[in-house]
Amino acid sequence: VSPFMEQIIFFHDHTLIILIMITILVGYLMINLFFNKYINRFLLEGQMIELIWTIIPTITLIFIALPSLRLLYLLDELNNPLITLKSIGHQWYWNYEYSDFNNIEFDSYMINYEKSNINNFRLLDVDNRIILPMNNQIRIMVTATDVIHSWTIPSLGVKIDANPGRLNQTNLFINRPGIFFGQCSEICGANHSFMPIMIESISFKNFINWINNYS
Repeated sequence: VSPFMEQIIFFHDHTLIILIMITILVGYLMINLFFNKYINRFLLEGQMIELIWTIIPTITLIFIALPSLRLLYLLDELNNPLITLKSIGHQWYWNYEYSDFNNIEFDSYMINYEKSNINNFRLLDVDNRIILPMNNQIRIMVTATDVIHSWTIPSLGVKIDANPGRLNQTNLFINRPGIFFGQCSEICGANHSFMPIMIESISFKNFINWINNYS
């Protein structure tokens, strides 16, 4: 759905391959140690082997650290965002403001599944969705009014804390239309599980029509 999430998946696969190689090597060495009959009572030091098992893990960590740092900087990169969306966490709902347009502000509450249409998504559907255009850079500014919340949408690779008195920033790029779900991932009180996030990605033309109709 998002180039950021794509890069996160690539990094996960890269790290997992390294972990599998380490696990196989260490497992093979341990099995050999358990079942061989070699004994050396006079072995007191082995400087060469100690040098090897210090340098090899260092090189391995560099192979993990460099892609990780690249990804961290990539996630923070923000180039000429088209739209700014401000998300404010409350106990226990979200408030959204489209800062670039006048009078577009709304609260987003979870829909009661028992009292609503059976086609709704249980614990994920909301009464007011976030509408965003696809294939455009979008800035998300996140804060809270009461306790710490966390604005998290796994499919888009976004997780950012909403702290009272602090404005955090991240960015989104959605490359196809669809509906994407998220939830608060900080334990923020009794109804922590009941403040979902719902984004609907649409074409830019339809987004402009939605803005005009909303105004």
